[in-house]
Amino acid sequence: MVVRRYRLPRGGGGGALAVTASLVAAAVTGCAAPEEPPPDPAGSVRGAADALVRAGSSKASTAMEMASGGTRVTIRGEGGYDFRRRTGHLRVVLPTDASGASPHRPITELLTPGALYMKNRGAGVPADKWVRVDTTTLDDGNLVTGGATDPGAAAELLRGAREVAYVGETELAGVKVRHYRGVADIAAAARVAAPQLRGALTAAAKGFSTDAVPFDAYLDGDGRLRKVRHQFSFSNQGRTVAVSSTTLLYGFGTRVLVTLPHGRDIYAGKVEV
Repeated sequence: MVVRRYRLPRGGGGGALAVTASLVAAAVTGCAAPEEPPPDPAGSVRGAADALVRAGSSKASTAMEMASGGTRVTIRGEGGYDFRRRTGHLRVVLPTDASGASPHRPITELLTPGALYMKNRGAGVPADKWVRVDTTTLDDGNLVTGGATDPGAAAELLRGAREVAYVGETELAGVKVRHYRGVADIAAAARVAAPQLRGALTAAAKGFSTDAVPFDAYLDGDGRLRKVRHQFSFSNQGRTVAVSSTTLLYGFGTRVLVTLPHGRDIYAGKVEV
């Protein structure tokens, strides 16, 4: 920045000095100052789940990416979630095959405390029937089984955040957010999770090959989780499978209605999970 010096006339120079000071202040303000990092990155991330409860509900988009036969496939979902009732719904779309056609109709998923309901599940289940799965009996607590991570569980998992570093400020869908990176401990999260999701996370702590789940989380100015990307790994027939799960939250306050199926509409036969 170039500063020019001028000799001011004697007397009556106060106004000129004031104008000069204002110009200098404006110039200094225009210079980008380094952003102050938050004082407690780990505390901010751990508090994201509570901020979502205060927000009430939101729309949600999910993406789950995994390697299959040397090819990476992505399963996508769209829906909404009520963080107070711990209920939500997703329309999950499976990846297309080599011909460009989807090998399966979109799956409708209803998320509730302790249970996952799926329609168009396949595997011999009639098209007009629902499948009910007890998420507390799943090895992964439904963090990956349903092809989408339950948004409530994704947030609750961050209660076990450790080794958290503040990456910086960025923009997400037109909203300024703070980016954090760290590792979530599933067992630690399960101990302090909301009671409705504690059972599923406790099951996940036993089923994954490691409790450590690397994550990238993005929080807005109200501390609400806007995006989180978890890196899961588990053993399958003697080999380690890596799964990347991303959850996007937006449209806070959107009403989310979940109507559970009648008992007569739930398939009673055996289903492979």
